[in-house]
Amino acid sequence: MFFSLDYLIYMIPAFILMGLASWYVKHAYNKWSQVPASSRLTGAQAAQRLISSGGLVGVQVQGVGGQLSDHYDPRDKTLYLSPGVGNGTSVAAVAVAAHELGHAMQDAEGYFPMRVRSALVPIVNIGSNLGWILIMAGLLLRWTNLAWLGVLVFAGGALFALATLPVELNASARAKRLLYQTGIIQTDEEQRGVNTVLNAAALTYVAGLLTAVLQLLYYASIVGGRRRS
Repeated sequence: MFFSLDYLIYMIPAFILMGLASWYVKHAYNKWSQVPASSRLTGAQAAQRLISSGGLVGVQVQGVGGQLSDHYDPRDKTLYLSPGVGNGTSVAAVAVAAHELGHAMQDAEGYFPMRVRSALVPIVNIGSNLGWILIMAGLLLRWTNLAWLGVLVFAGGALFALATLPVELNASARAKRLLYQTGIIQTDEEQRGVNTVLNAAALTYVAGLLTAVLQLLYYASIVGGRRRS
């Protein structure tokens, strides 16, 4: 009932964009991970320099397994950097590390979109499962209002993706500016590499938002169609 030809019609644009975004991120990262930053700092060292220059108290840097698994956790004020980023001295490594440091700066400043996104996390965790249940129960029992409630709950995912976009774009903008201001990158080529890597990453969040919105529209169309019938 949920996964039909109509579902594919709705989701094919999102699948295409997600595939392109994934390829572009890997391509950009692999290319610029071969280009050393003129500062010769590792991603972890670059992050430590930015922590010091930004006066971020209590922010730590630790390693984490995997590739491109880098993230900032506001709960323990820690930047977790993958081996390729934390130990790498490439343009890609310092770009990713600086992006995560941008999130630490947002956290320290109480950046409003980041606070909104954090507040949505428990809603999304509940809604991603409860929404499906309410929609299916409403359709099976022919309780249209219950199904619409499920759509509304499921909409939390789209709202979270929308809130995520400005957070990620702002972190990248901070990273681009900080890397140049602190001399971690110094040439036009390095600047171009940082822009390419971070813009590729941003595209994945655009693709995520499109996917969430199209899924929401699909479920809304199912409930709306049942109500008309």
